[in-house]
Amino acid sequence: MDIILASGSPRRKELLSEIVQDYEIILSNFDETILEKCEKDPEKLVKELSIKKAENVLENIKENKKYKDFTIIAADTIVYFEGDILGKPKDDKDAFYMLKRLQGRDNYIYTGMTVIIKKQGKLLRETLLDKIVVTMKELTDKEIMEYISTKDPLDKAGSYAIQGIGSKNIKEVNGNFNAGVGLNIEKLKEMLERNNVI
Repeated sequence: MDIILASGSPRRKELLSEIVQDYEIILSNFDETILEKCEKDPEKLVKELSIKKAENVLENIKENKKYKDFTIIAADTIVYFEGDILGKPKDDKDAFYMLKRLQGRDNYIYTGMTVIIKKQGKLLRETLLDKIVVTMKELTDKEIMEYISTKDPLDKAGSYAIQGIGSKNIKEVNGNFNAGVGLNIEKLKEMLERNNVI
C-alpha cells in the first residue's frame, strides 16, 4: 500500500512521520485561488480545498501502473478572523497588518483533511474538519517586528504558527493542537488503522 502525502508542508511531513515511516510526497497542482475567490465560508473552503487537492493527485497517478493500492492524504489550513479568511502574507508589511489585527483576540484555525484509499479496486473517500480557537497575547509593535524578522510568519496562514518560535506569542489554544499545525494525526491514525492501511 503506497501512502502519498499531497503536501510539501514541512509541518505536515513532520506530523505524518509520527505515525507512518514510509510515504512519498506528490504535490497537487490544483489552482487554489479559484476556490478562495468564490468561497467565503471557512468550513466549506478548507474541506473543498482538501478534496480538490486529493482528487488532483488521484487524477495524476491513476494511469500510473506503479500505483495499485494506495492512500492519498491531503489537507488545507486557514485562519479566520472577523469574517476574513487570512492566508499567507504577501510580505513583511502584510504580516505586520495581520498580526496587529490579531493582538489579544481570538481567531480560528480551520483544517480540512481528505483521505482517498484505493484498495482491491474500490475507492473510499473521507473528509474531516477541525476548528481550533487561538487566543493571541498582546504584543507591542516592536515584538511583532522581531517575530517577523525571524521569517517564521511569512509562510504561515494568518502570519503566525502555534508551534516553534510562534508559540511564545500564543496565550491559549482550544482544540486539536496538531490540526492547528496542519494535520490531525490522531484522527488520521484512527482512520488508517480502521481501513488496515497501517
